[in-house]
Amino acid sequence: MYPNFIMSIVQMEVSEEKEKNLQKTKRFIKQAALSGASVVVLPEMFCCPYSSTSFPQYAEEQGGLIWQTLSTAAKENHVLLIGGSMPERDGDKIYNTCFCFDENGNQIGRHRKVHLFDIEVKDGQKFKESDTIDAGNDCTVLDTKFGKIGVGICYDMRFPELSRMMVNEDARLLVFPAAFNMTTGPLHWELLLRSRAVDNQCYVIGASSARNYYSDYISYAHSMVASPWGRIIVDGGERECIISMPIIQTEIDEVRKQIPVLAHRRIDLY
Repeated sequence: MYPNFIMSIVQMEVSEEKEKNLQKTKRFIKQAALSGASVVVLPEMFCCPYSSTSFPQYAEEQGGLIWQTLSTAAKENHVLLIGGSMPERDGDKIYNTCFCFDENGNQIGRHRKVHLFDIEVKDGQKFKESDTIDAGNDCTVLDTKFGKIGVGICYDMRFPELSRMMVNEDARLLVFPAAFNMTTGPLHWELLLRSRAVDNQCYVIGASSARNYYSDYISYAHSMVASPWGRIIVDGGERECIISMPIIQTEIDEVRKQIPVLAHRRIDLY
């Protein structure tokens, strides 16, 4: 039996100043921990503007300042930290990477965004992440005292095969740091979170940055948690906030027992 716990999502407004973003991140993590959170989730690109031109400028190697800030914050506040994402430099490549840390500040996982955000919506959003970002190729599942937690980043959520791979590795929660925009956010954000929750009968967490109307890329915000029943049980709105909620482990098991979707034959999709 896995323990229940409090999960907090940090929905923060991101500026062009890396140090300012990091200081804000530390304050929010501390605040979440003081409110009782055992697991804290940050948004996609919490440390820099979400733009193809910014990624190379802000990129750091694993072990750099951003990584150290997250590791130290996890240790000082004794929380499991799912560190949103940052531009990670590895040789001549840059990845959109989520580093994850345990309560002692040890790295327990790294997810490099698999599905890059390359879209062109008629009369709407245009973005090509692959201009400066390389794709990862791993299915990332963290082994924690709360059970296994699957981690994807934003656009990864649109691909149900990846979520099912995580659940086939016994993930009980799926966490997606994200930065949906004002075109796709109103249409698809809640729908995708609820869909992945229903598909996999688990909690699905979408952690977004807050909305900044002065940014070139405006985040939809609305960090949300979908329950194993597919209900949205918390919505952060558009402004800066910390949203916290209990993760009730028995609800996962009850749903999977009552509607035994996952008991059917598994199919290797990748």
